[in-house]
Amino acid sequence: MFRAARSVLLLGGKNQAEQAMSAAVSRFSAAAASQRLAGKVAVIAGGASGIGKATAAEFVRNGARVVLADVQDDLGHAAAAELGADAAVYTRCDVTDEAQVAAAVDLAVARHGRLDVVFNNAGISGNVMPVPVGALDMDDFDRVTAVNARAVVAGVKHAARVMVPRRAGSIICTASTAGVVGGVALAPYSVSKAAVVGLVRAVGRGAGAVRRAGQRRLAQLHPDAAGDGRHGRVVPRD
Repeated sequence: MFRAARSVLLLGGKNQAEQAMSAAVSRFSAAAASQRLAGKVAVIAGGASGIGKATAAEFVRNGARVVLADVQDDLGHAAAAELGADAAVYTRCDVTDEAQVAAAVDLAVARHGRLDVVFNNAGISGNVMPVPVGALDMDDFDRVTAVNARAVVAGVKHAARVMVPRRAGSIICTASTAGVVGGVALAPYSVSKAAVVGLVRAVGRGAGAVRRAGQRRLAQLHPDAAGDGRHGRVVPRD
């Protein structure tokens, strides 16, 4: 059964959030070479930079092999090279194209024979200039929701396609404090992240077939990009 880990809060600016992600994963390891994730395989959407890249590095340090799925080709290839050819591979993946999301999942299975983790982390902020709601740019809204919401649905869908028959695996989705607290970001971004929160609740706790299929975990992360200098920390909640 999907167990919805209701939220993981990252408090602090973007850099602090990335550092917090790295530190949090490290805390769950008894030592740097604990190999806690030995034999596990992960697909990380948005894995070429930021939180995705930091997560990939910690996963590899703990024994996992990762597929970095992103559209930042230079950064993606460089990140994979840093992690090592045996541990990481980069694949170009425009998450707004469901076929490319499916292909990234299938690549992991083809290369490694299994898939244990999918981290739906790709995201964009969209237009950051405040505008009255009456002047909302719907094209910008569509772009943001395509990446931040629809693509996450596709990621969950194709992760479940592979994981449900095995009755094992973890799906992680990056939401945001903007999805649960008003006034943190502009409407398109906030709406897109609220959709991720709703998706995790619906799939993790609802009456759908996925919930009944023996999946181990569906979780959401809530990074805060306030940038107020507070030290980042991670608070897991059951």
